[in-house]
Amino acid sequence: MASPTVTQFRCALYARVSTKDKGQDYTNQLTQLREFAARQGWTIVVEFCDTVSGGTGKREQFQAMFQAAFRRKFDVLVFWSLDRLSLEGAFETLQHLQRLTSYGVAWRSFTEQYLDSTGIFRDAVISILAVVAKQEKVRIRERVLRTPE
Repeated sequence: MASPTVTQFRCALYARVSTKDKGQDYTNQLTQLREFAARQGWTIVVEFCDTVSGGTGKREQFQAMFQAAFRRKFDVLVFWSLDRLSLEGAFETLQHLQRLTSYGVAWRSFTEQYLDSTGIFRDAVISILAVVAKQEKVRIRERVLRTPE
């Protein structure tokens, strides 16, 4: 079976704001993400939106997004920026991207054009992020080993 062309991608959008009580709303993110997907010729099949801190992966829509990705309900995930996807730290955030990749789901940051696993530099981007994640893991381990008891 041939892989989908760019115009055949089933697209999911992920938007997040930290809190409602400060008047935050993810509508602006969604509007621009929808326009971007349309310009790419991608069909939006689902939108995931959280109103909670990105400092944890225990977010209802975030988890629903991974469940849908695992079931291949969409081909590409577009998020506003990496900090809208996750604020858990470099290693954890990169693990989330690798998890999507392992499910066969591409991903793209709207505001950070270099964070794009859909383009011709897909393998290079994923390889660089994997190296960064590995280095972050080493640094974390070194800090833990140096911490006095």
